Amino acid sequence: MKTFAPREDLIREGDKPHVVNLVLEGWAQRYKQLPNGRRQILSFFIPGDLCDANVFILKEMDHSVSAVTKLTIAEISRTDFEAMMESSPRISQALWWKELVTVAVQREWTTSLGQRTAYERIAHLMCEMFIRLRTIGMTADNCCEFPLTQTEIADAAGLTPVHVNRTLQQLRNDGLIDLDHKRLTIHDFGGLMKAAMFNPTYLHLEREGAHLDGVD
Repeated sequence: MKTFAPREDLIREGDKPHVVNLVLEGWAQRYKQLPNGRRQILSFFIPGDLCDANVFILKEMDHSVSAVTKLTIAEISRTDFEAMMESSPRISQALWWKELVTVAVQREWTTSLGQRTAYERIAHLMCEMFIRLRTIGMTADNCCEFPLTQTEIADAAGLTPVHVNRTLQQLRNDGLIDLDHKRLTIHDFGGLMKAAMFNPTYLHLEREGAHLDGVD
């Protein structure tokens, strides 16, 4: 196991990957950074997620991965990872499924950046993360950890921090959410989904999705 401090890089663009990282505790993020310092966050990782399962194919990283919170990971060597896949067809199938879901999530994020408004983008991100956290038992009723700073939300949603601040106030004023001390409370999940034009099908978590009607 290995531990990283918040905002510390696990691996940087240009590095040669040697291991697959499995998130055990905390949040991580995949990002691209331009030469002028501007950054686009491409995805978030939560406990149980693999950071780039097929990373060994790459001679060097074309993106970076960093910790959002204090992060604990397990490093899986190429030899162990390949042996694990060869020993169990179910594991191989699960990894293929995971990769297909990752691509589906990326399509949805691209759609958000291209077509959703700022209000819709942030609402959509909150819906997605809440469902993903609920799937692994990390929600309590209508609340979950949401440790992202306004700058990180901005970098994920393609907005400025000022625009994010105004949008969060609007979501609060509309009675949909509260975000306080890095904890998200969703007061009207149906309303938030409608505001985001959110359809959880792309997460391919049908059984978990069936539970959404119970969220107030």
